[in-house]
Formats: sequence, C-alpha cells, structure tokens
Amino acid sequence: MKNKILSLLCVLLVACAQYKSPERSTWPTYLHGVSFTDMSESARIAKKPIYLGAGGRTVVDAVGNRPELDYGNKSQNEAAASVGYMSELEYKLYDALRRPGVSVQRAGTDVVIILVRDAIMELNAPEISAGGDENLGDIVDILKKYDATFIEIAGYTDSMRDSTAAHALSLDMAERVAVYMAQHKINQSRMFVVGRGAARPIAAQDEWGRLTNRRVEIRITPVR
Repeated sequence: MKNKILSLLCVLLVACAQYKSPERSTWPTYLHGVSFTDMSESARIAKKPIYLGAGGRTVVDAVGNRPELDYGNKSQNEAAASVGYMSELEYKLYDALRRPGVSVQRAGTDVVIILVRDAIMELNAPEISAGGDENLGDIVDILKKYDATFIEIAGYTDSMRDSTAAHALSLDMAERVAVYMAQHKINQSRMFVVGRGAARPIAAQDEWGRLTNRRVEIRITPVR
C-alpha cells in the first residue's frame, strides 16, 4: 500500500512540474531535421521526400482509400481532400484554443495559429510559461493526429532600434516552440523555423500593440 501511494505521488509531481526548456547546448539535437527557412512552395517541394523518408505521409494517405479519389481529375480530388482535412484541423484547434492571446485563422488552405508572447512565455524571462505549456500541449496533441502537414514556426518582435537583436529574439521564441514540439514527438522534418524580427506587424506600435506584435505564428499547410 505504501509503495502504491509513493508511486501515485511521483506521478502527481511529474504531472504538476512546470515545463522548462532544455539547455541551449542541446537544442541542435532536438532541431535536427528542421529547416531554418520560410515555408515557401519550393522549400516544401524540396523537403517532401525527406519528410516522407522520415515516416511522414500525405493528406491522401491520411484520409485513406476513398473511391471518389480515383475518379475524375486527380489533382482536383487531392485539393478537395486537403480542404476537408484542413477544415477538420481548423475546427479542432479553434475548439481547443479558446483562450486569451491565442487565435486560429484560415489563410486559403492553410491554418494559422497566432500566439502572443504572453500566451506562451514568462513575463520577464525567455522561458515557456505554465500557460504556454498548456497551449502548446494542446496544439501538439492535435498536430500529432493531423500529421499530414508541414509546420512553419515564425517568431516576431515589436519595433526595435536594433534589427539584429530583434531577429535574435524572434528566432529564440520560434526555436523554443520548435524544441518543445520536438520533445513532444512532433517529427522535426515537418518543421520550418524562422525569426522575422519586427517585420509584418499586426497591430499599432503603441503600448498595447507592441504586446500583440510580440508573437509566434504557427502556420500549418497540407502535404500533397
């Protein structure tokens, strides 16, 4: 009986322990296979055979052998399957992430998750917060199920005088999220990681807008 209680306490302690990013010196191990570039069409085409070789699959593989995919125009059928697949993914993410600082948007076939910095990071430290662990954990769980996708993780800052520092800070945020995903068994060959500094602001550069512009965007696109 005593051993059972001790085992239960150990499980509870592990469950309650706050996530902490591993030492930076170990990041290359977790990010092996990640592409540090924009998730452009040409980059996806180049990465597809690597991804498939690492156990990945396409949307057609994911939806299974449906008879309707064999009739008519194959390209159009695959596009329709991708739209349906991504619509399901969008709904799952939207339903799971109804929290402050998090939004789920559709961009054509792609789905974009916007996470303001305060929704994933500690207030005054470059570390994943308890709330960030919860948000990213829910995202990871869904991405594991909808795994016929590429993922671009892009970090952004607010306007800064030093563009080099802005790029470094934005890349740090993106890499931390990528490391978290890799630790939680997201295939690294699915991921593209970029730091875009103060580029592409989505709010004014005032006191409140700056908090919104400090963010990580996770863009998810189907593998066809």
